[in-house]
Amino acid sequence: MNVTVILCTYNRAEILTKTLESLAASVLPQSVCWEVLVVDNNSNDATREVVEDFCRRHTSVFRYLFEPRPGKSVALNTGIRESIGDVLAFVDDDVTVEPAWLRNLTAPLMNGEWAGAGGRTLLAHPFEPPSWMAMSGPDALGSIIAALFDLGPEPCELDRPPYGANMAFRREMFEKYGFFRTDLGPSPNRDIPRPNEDTEFGRRLMAGRERLRYEPAAVVYHPVISSRIQKNYFLAWFFDYGRAAVREWRRGPDVVGIPRRFFTFLKITGTVLPAESLLWIVALNPRRRFYLKCRVWMRAGVLIEIYREWRKKATTQFRPGPTEHATTPEERPWP
Repeated sequence: MNVTVILCTYNRAEILTKTLESLAASVLPQSVCWEVLVVDNNSNDATREVVEDFCRRHTSVFRYLFEPRPGKSVALNTGIRESIGDVLAFVDDDVTVEPAWLRNLTAPLMNGEWAGAGGRTLLAHPFEPPSWMAMSGPDALGSIIAALFDLGPEPCELDRPPYGANMAFRREMFEKYGFFRTDLGPSPNRDIPRPNEDTEFGRRLMAGRERLRYEPAAVVYHPVISSRIQKNYFLAWFFDYGRAAVREWRRGPDVVGIPRRFFTFLKITGTVLPAESLLWIVALNPRRRFYLKCRVWMRAGVLIEIYREWRKKATTQFRPGPTEHATTPEERPWP
């Protein structure tokens, strides 16, 4: 069985070494042939030199691949095409993994019972959140700053998709359901909302009745990036999350000739947004208050994205000439 770890990176040369060192220390059975494919997404720092140093020291493990087109989803899809694995594991460029991480994450996928797996992602170091930020409970924001994913010590079937910092899928899932969507995920193009390129793929598989496993023994440690501990960062993320959610929605049939999203727009503006805004304003607990504010920003993102789609549709309808274009697997929202 072949396993490929796909790691996409952009201008993280200073911290990338620690991640690659932890991956180099991975321990797998001799029957497993494995590689780490580092996809450099057009970095302009010393990323190439850092990775090529590991390629020289671990010639049978590390590979370097340059992808000049910007966008994490583009880099991920390039990595999938160039990989050799029957099982593809994904990890972030700022985490450290336990030596048994890759073995534990991918072992359940070898017999075909599971389509994919998500591991346990913990904080890399103690973190004292500010007074306005909850790390646990219904108002938790830890998954946004550190991709935290901890469902306890026992393995189980997932009822939610794993995060891209610690997940794996059988290769045939990409052949069956398409690649990561390039209209989602981190990108210099601000028209593309930054979240959900990873979780959308997991939800796509779950909608197809594929089984995903939670594997607590596959542990990675994610640092807290200090620059993200700002209210404006969270508000912008939730706004983008709302936009991304609209892009994921299936388009249902019109109601008496009126698009369904028109009624969604009316519902949010007429009842949901005013109600959540009121809850935010009157909340006394600072952590609860900020979380509710984030949800208001998310609703605003939903409204803006629905409006953007209407404008795009109207522009397309009145544009002269053909409007159809070919789509690649990663561009198709659903198979």
